[in-house]
Amino acid sequence: MAETPDAIRKSIRTYLFVGAVLFIGTVVTVMVATVPWLDVGNHGFDAWDAVLGLAIATTKASLVAAVFMHLNHEKKAVYWLFGSGIVFVTALFGLTALAKSDPIHDSRFYGKESVTPAPLASPTLR
Repeated sequence: MAETPDAIRKSIRTYLFVGAVLFIGTVVTVMVATVPWLDVGNHGFDAWDAVLGLAIATTKASLVAAVFMHLNHEKKAVYWLFGSGIVFVTALFGLTALAKSDPIHDSRFYGKESVTPAPLASPTLR
């Protein structure tokens, strides 16, 4: 905690700087979503836009947690807890991506009366 006037001024500068960075991050996120020449990947919302949006959101959330929630002054055990949570969330996203990219097409999995879903056909141009 800040006990001297100089330390208070320094913490105010830190809060204002982080607030400005959060504001700029929000403006950049809105611009990436709305300005066509800042669109990454294919035109419209695609995976690259989602990756960029999640990267900006992760950076902003990390700043809020470190500075405004005072996690930058915590002990190492807190960092291990948060780090392990991030690892598990990343693993769950990875498992979801694996399940989506390799679905189960086995009649024994769906039961005898159900039909195995056919893979999606790509549209043909006429």
